[in-house]
Amino acid sequence: MRPSLGAYPRATSFQYQQLRSLQASHWTHRSRKAMKASFVYKADPARGREWKRLFAERAPHLDFRLWPDIGNPEAVRYLAMWEPPDDLAERFPNLELVFSIGAGIDQFDLNSIPAHVPLLRMQEPGIAVTMQEYVAMAVLALHRNLIDYIGQQRVAVWNALRVRPASQCCVGILGLGQLGAAVAERLTGLGFPCRGWSRTRRHLEGVECFAGDGELTTFLSQSQVLICLLPLTDQTRGILDAKLFARLPHGASLVNVGRGPHLVAQDLLAALDSGQLSAAVLDVFDPEPPPADHPLWHHPRVLMTPHVASMTQPEGAVAMVLDNIVRHGEGREMAGVVDRQRGY
Repeated sequence: MRPSLGAYPRATSFQYQQLRSLQASHWTHRSRKAMKASFVYKADPARGREWKRLFAERAPHLDFRLWPDIGNPEAVRYLAMWEPPDDLAERFPNLELVFSIGAGIDQFDLNSIPAHVPLLRMQEPGIAVTMQEYVAMAVLALHRNLIDYIGQQRVAVWNALRVRPASQCCVGILGLGQLGAAVAERLTGLGFPCRGWSRTRRHLEGVECFAGDGELTTFLSQSQVLICLLPLTDQTRGILDAKLFARLPHGASLVNVGRGPHLVAQDLLAALDSGQLSAAVLDVFDPEPPPADHPLWHHPRVLMTPHVASMTQPEGAVAMVLDNIVRHGEGREMAGVVDRQRGY
């Protein structure tokens, strides 16, 4: 059975003893040289130092390296990163596993990673929890008219707007993967009726689920707040466009925490200016950051944050990574393996 989202709060000492034993055997049989296997981390250096401390505690047999200090490239078996280096396959000829430090993998050119090397996206509790927090914040801000009050404060206007119960605000979630399901759980707990849409049929308790292109219009027609949590694929690029906005209820609002290329920015601006959409909370952009003269920066109906909706937590991430290394060495199923045909 594939590990659940909550399976990695902290790996046990038994698991790490397994890892040490497995790797010792692995290198006894597979390496003519007594070359210590290395793990390279290529992302935010501050969090990387936390990873390094955790690896020293839990997997001291692995030579942990912080990019750009890669040591002997032939010793690199495991690589964790946000953006891949050039010539990955040529630079690391003995690579066995590649880890994305985030839930998304659209920053990778899948053709640049050898077909025999699994790519694993991050599945650790911190990503889901922080996404739940951010989306709850965004939906509540929209539902309780925070953008209106920010505007009023700027011009010293005191005007109380009507408060409506959460039960009267239907939230639609585009994408019902792990993050979408986690967000739906949090929002239903706050009293918002939720509906969700995905390419393939999902069944979530307390969520009205829709699937496929044939049910997209019905899903959108009642979504007063639309949340985008789709993976970025050729099919979803530009999905948040004028055609989609026109199928939402008049005055609906948008939360984009998927990827910047999901959104056609000019169509959003037009929908806001016409009143078809009332507001938007945006955490992702294309490019990032937007140019200084981009109209989104100063639009009165837009709240922007710098791609911080969810963030991998080192404790859970290291536990998941080391558990997957053990599973890989034992030939067992790993968590988060990317289906290259589907692109996620």
